[in-house]
Amino acid sequence: MNWEEIRQQYPHRWLVLEGFGTYADGAKWIVPRLEVIAVFDDDWKPVWDMYKKLHHEDKWRDYYFLHTDRKIKAVKVIQKSVKWRNDTG
Repeated sequence: MNWEEIRQQYPHRWLVLEGFGTYADGAKWIVPRLEVIAVFDDDWKPVWDMYKKLHHEDKWRDYYFLHTDRKIKAVKVIQKSVKWRNDTG
């Protein structure tokens, strides 16, 4: 699924996701396909805990945690850190 499809299916939720086919395009990471691993309500803490656990178990997989209220275009890479780019730039 892409991010807009996920946002429509899971409105106002925190999600743990896995990205597939991720590639770099200049200073942005493009994630063409996402799979929802877990869905949470308002509290971000359990989302973060699950993300850390999954990442610790397999650092080579592309895991993300996001809230579906965010409108994401791409993941922007800034000096070895990752920042999600929203509609405002």
